[in-house]
Amino acid sequence: MQLGLIGYYSDFVVYPLVIAVLTVAGLLEAGEESAPGWIGTVLACLGLWTLIEYVLHRFALHHIPYVKDLHDRHHVEERSSVGTPTWLSLGVHALVAFVPVWVVSDFATASAVSCGLMLGYLWYISIHHMIHHWHPAHPSYLYTLKRRHAVHHHIDETANFGVTSAFWDRVFGTAQL
Repeated sequence: MQLGLIGYYSDFVVYPLVIAVLTVAGLLEAGEESAPGWIGTVLACLGLWTLIEYVLHRFALHHIPYVKDLHDRHHVEERSSVGTPTWLSLGVHALVAFVPVWVVSDFATASAVSCGLMLGYLWYISIHHMIHHWHPAHPSYLYTLKRRHAVHHHIDETANFGVTSAFWDRVFGTAQL
């Protein structure tokens, strides 16, 4: 969706705040003895995010009609403020991750899962913003990601679905340099 500047940049303020609140509340709920497990869950879900990012980009953004149209617009207007409104992405996080995990487990686990996934999402939107709006130096990790993403946009839309990592593209045979 086309967002205004406040809408576009609000993720960069709201997500760190939500993650901080959930981290404090989750660790307090987990207690000192369970803190290492809580942190492990966050890290596991941060890793899981990379697979979710790949799957969403490959299958949802390129195949679901309305979503595909929005994503195609992003391919044409790379520097525009096209994105997901914060209220919508947070709502999806809450309904798909936080609430279901809390229902089947507990608040501490739900907060850890949500923190991991939201950290992944924040990493994704940050990298995606940087590769479209910054000019990273060669050679750098960011330059490599930008180059891979440019291949996806301009050469082969069936390749390089991972924005933050090439890992899943390598696993599923969609990596291209």
